[in-house]
Amino acid sequence: QVQLVESGGGLVQPGGSLRLSCAASGITFSIYSMGWYRQAPGKQRELVAVITSGGRTNYADSVKGRFTISRDNVKNTVYVQMNSLKAEDTAVYYCNAVRAGSAAYWGKGTLVTVSS
Repeated sequence: QVQLVESGGGLVQPGGSLRLSCAASGITFSIYSMGWYRQAPGKQRELVAVITSGGRTNYADSVKGRFTISRDNVKNTVYVQMNSLKAEDTAVYYCNAVRAGSAAYWGKGTLVTVSS
């Protein structure tokens, strides 16, 4: 059974930082591209960042220079370090695992609230 479990969300002030983690089980983690998506109230889910099995990264323009995605193939965990957080970063953040020829898997999400 595949599980993606996000953690690290919470309330943070504007300008603050958070690190989200997503622990994966039930998949051969190292061969999957891992991504972070987010969905704000009333908006569609959007890509935040992705890291391929080979370590290449890609970011949404809105988070470039502020967020950093990384992975640990020993711990089967993907992270996103979020700095200089803004109110518009408030959303539920979801972890995603995908590879060619396989179904995509999703976590249940973790809420990030940026507010003073």
